[in-house]
Amino acid sequence: MANPVGRRNGRDKITRAAIKVSTLPDMGGIDLANGVVGAVLGMLVAVLFQDPIQNSWYRLRARSKSAVRGLRRREESSPAWRTFSLGPLHTSALIVEGDGEASIPAQAVYIQVLDQEIELPPDMVEWRAEIEEESARLQAEGRTPLWNGPRYAVETVGISRTALEEQPEIHLRLRPTDYYTFLATQQLDRRLSDGTTPRSRYLDPEDPLSAPAFLQCSFAVNIAVVTADDMLVVSQRSDRVRMAPGVWNSSVNEGMSRHIDSSGRSAPDLYAVARRGMREELAIEPHEYALEMLAFVLDIEKRQWSAHFYARLKDVSCADLQVRMSRGVADRWEHQTIDFVPFRPSAVIKYMLRADRIHRWAPVAPALFHLALVHVHSRTPVERAAAQIIRRMQ
Repeated sequence: MANPVGRRNGRDKITRAAIKVSTLPDMGGIDLANGVVGAVLGMLVAVLFQDPIQNSWYRLRARSKSAVRGLRRREESSPAWRTFSLGPLHTSALIVEGDGEASIPAQAVYIQVLDQEIELPPDMVEWRAEIEEESARLQAEGRTPLWNGPRYAVETVGISRTALEEQPEIHLRLRPTDYYTFLATQQLDRRLSDGTTPRSRYLDPEDPLSAPAFLQCSFAVNIAVVTADDMLVVSQRSDRVRMAPGVWNSSVNEGMSRHIDSSGRSAPDLYAVARRGMREELAIEPHEYALEMLAFVLDIEKRQWSAHFYARLKDVSCADLQVRMSRGVADRWEHQTIDFVPFRPSAVIKYMLRADRIHRWAPVAPALFHLALVHVHSRTPVERAAAQIIRRMQ
């Protein structure tokens, strides 16, 4: 007979083994649970720590780059007076007064006409004589002689402000001259008898507003004209004109005439000069538009002064203007092409920067159109459109 104790011990072993086996955990469930918990914890760590760490790293790297660039930088100096530029378009037009935002009323401009006519230096007197002789020769040959009309030279342009409102006041002093003298003085880089040039002898590059009156024998008005259906008028000068043939220019460009604009020995009125230009170049009468003066501008390369205007046609559309001009204008011979551009910041800026325009502008025209855009659309949209277009061109 078997030992009952032995049997009992055997059963106990089996029972204990069974209990041990039955109480072992399900390892597959634990692995799954550990995986889910790990994923959740990983996401939590990423949210709490990874993004802030990455952001801190990016900021540290940016600051390091900025610090390195700062070490490379040096002090810079720039002239306070800079000529107008727009991205790759650079001009010699210096905006002396006006930013386009506000207009300059006629009563804010004070003009004094001095009695004494300007005198040329002896060397340049000979240059004027050459022009006079050329005109006489052309007439003798039966060709068109050089027209010589009475003009004004600019003695000084002074800018001040009213005491209370700080509105601009412009004080313009003029002297009598003529067109032959103007043509002679446009030869700023021609050699004089001592080897210098009028530009090197009489002009100070550090002070662009300082110049003798005999080198500033031109004052004109330039007008940006916008039709009733929002089209900007852009003119191309004729190839037959003596000064700046073929360049693209303002809608209207009219030189101040001592004979026409100062009848009765009175000082000229710039608004009246602008209205005369509108009539002679576009056949538009004063009641058909609103006129505002925006700025005084100096072409420092040629020493030519300009008053910039904006004119908005009330009822005359682009098509109406073309038909009107087809019936005749007084100064048709001055222009050979007229373009019409939608008067929106992006459209006008793209037009000014076109490859076939950018190097063929009259110096003051781009500044005029930019000021007109600012006047109508305000500065921020114009600057934003310019920045976007220039960035795409780079």
